[in-house]
This record gives sequence, C-alpha cells and structure tokens, in this order.
Amino acid sequence: MKNWQEWRKQQRANLMACREAIAVEDHRRWSAAITTLLEQGFPQLRKNIVGFCWPYRSEYDLRPAMNFLHEHGATLALPEVQKSDAPLRFHQWWPEAPMRVGAYSIPVPDNTEMVTVGAIVMPMLGFDRQGYRLGYGGGYFDRTLAALNPRPLTIGVAFEILRLDSVHPQPHDIAMDFIVTETGIYRVTDGGSVAITLEECAAAHSLK
Repeated sequence: MKNWQEWRKQQRANLMACREAIAVEDHRRWSAAITTLLEQGFPQLRKNIVGFCWPYRSEYDLRPAMNFLHEHGATLALPEVQKSDAPLRFHQWWPEAPMRVGAYSIPVPDNTEMVTVGAIVMPMLGFDRQGYRLGYGGGYFDRTLAALNPRPLTIGVAFEILRLDSVHPQPHDIAMDFIVTETGIYRVTDGGSVAITLEECAAAHSLK
C-alpha cells in the first residue's frame, strides 16, 4: 500500500469513534470478560515484571487485571515517554504509588524504580488477523520492543469490534504474541492469529 500512513490516520479516527460510541453496559461487560481471560489465562504473569498502560479515551481499563496480578505476586510497571524518538522506560507501579502527569496528560509513576519488563499487556486501538497492532501513531511500542533483549511477551488487548482485516504492516511493525478480546484468546502464529481456549493458554503459561 503506497499511502499506508494516510490510510492508518483515517482508520485511527474511525476506530476511535467506534470505541467511544460503545454503550456503557457493553463496555462494562466486554471489559469484565477480558479481565477474566487475562487473570485466568496467563498464570505465569503472576511471577513476572509486567508492563501495562494507563487507560486512555475509552480503552479497556487494565487496572483490575493488573491489581489481581499484583495481589498474586507480580511486579507491575507503567511506561514513561523519554523523547519522541526513544524507547519507553518502565517504572514500577503499585496501587498506592505516587503519580504525576506525563506526556499526553497520561499519569506516570513519580520517580519510582526503573525496571525491565518480562511481559507487556498493551492496549490496541485496532488489530488485524495477522496479530499486528494499530496504535496511536507515535511508534513508541515498536521502538521499545525492538530495543528490548530478550523481547518481552506481548499481549494485545482490545474489543472485538476493533478488528481489521489488515493494518498493512510495515517493516518496523512487530506482531503481538497473543491477542485478547472479549470473545477469547488468540495465539499469533506465522499463519495468523488462532483462537485457543482459556485452558490451553493457561496450561502453556502455567507457573514453573
């Protein structure tokens, strides 16, 4: 696709409008389903350093699932924007952590310890059948994943109505390892995303 940047710009506007039009009850019900899948489908996260994002403009709110993981032993972290062309830095977060307003008016931990994450649960404005994520256009997560070695486990979360046939991935785009929507868990393979049961996912990510 020659005009992929313009296409993505238009898709972002469409997807944002679609997400913000979700009825309150649907948003609540779908969010509860995603939370359950995250809590029960990925037990290994309970012993990991898990990065996540503060909710932004009607996104699925990850905090209930993250609080559950924290209560079961996980170390949690939120990203901080350093510079527009730099990878994100992750700072430790817990429910009572001191916070300040960061870039884009999104809360970030206030001078807590910087950590290296082993997994990132990240929101997706849109996503496709191949497991690629459409974000807000800043490229922060792609730069961060490219810079981290070893690469953390990536779990993208979004509502099913935000699924696209393709985001027309570019060389810098990095596919998720798993996608979770209110309809289920999808493992990303070379052939695309494949639905797996909660039990299959939990068995693959059981505590060692």
